[in-house]
Amino acid sequence: MQKVINLLAVLSFLGTASLIGGSAYVLLNKEAMIEAAKKEVANAAVEAVTSALPGMLDSSMPELPSTTGPAIPLP
Repeated sequence: MQKVINLLAVLSFLGTASLIGGSAYVLLNKEAMIEAAKKEVANAAVEAVTSALPGMLDSSMPELPSTTGPAIPLP
């Protein structure tokens, strides 16, 4: 029975230590993580706009006629 209690105590210590370690890592690196997220969002926005521009330009430009009419006479 003592071995089971000791095992549970060790597992509890390891869990607590990992939570404290993970929290410390996030706390110390939060600025770098925020900057990385900002860069990813900015790159995704630029990519989305860049990929949408050709379609937007193509749809807004009228097609050129394949044939034209006669010349307009001068008055």
